Amino acid sequence: MTSEQIKILTPRQALNKAYLKEKILRSEIDLFKENLYTLFASIDHEEREENVKTLLRDFLNNTYYKNKHFINTLRDVDLVIYLENNQNKAAVLTEVKRPKNKLEMITRDNLNAKAMHELIRYYLEERIDHKNNEIKHLIATNIYEWFIFDAILFEQLF
Repeated sequence: MTSEQIKILTPRQALNKAYLKEKILRSEIDLFKENLYTLFASIDHEEREENVKTLLRDFLNNTYYKNKHFINTLRDVDLVIYLENNQNKAAVLTEVKRPKNKLEMITRDNLNAKAMHELIRYYLEERIDHKNNEIKHLIATNIYEWFIFDAILFEQLF
């Protein structure tokens, strides 16, 4: 799978049109900005991947998901966002790399990296071994770069 085979979308193109009609409160924007600043300020490029995963989980909980979606690890998967009110079904599978780990992180020009290999393995294990048909997205991130894949693409390709 190469970047030529995958259509790269802008955030506006990728966002479901229904979300564009949602009203966002100023307090929600302020909370996002504050938590994003805290996340970036907390990143230690020399720290291990575990540290980055914990910071990302805290950011997601404090900004969006607390009391809505459970976020945790699942077997080898770095970070999982579970379906609303269901801690048994993973909806989002996330591979987290520390920012300094450029060799293992995918790029727009090179999807053939360990982060993608791990996402494929996580997807296949969850989909086939655990019969989870509820996976919505797969994400590879190093905090500064985010690659968000629709699970339908993985279903078609793998």
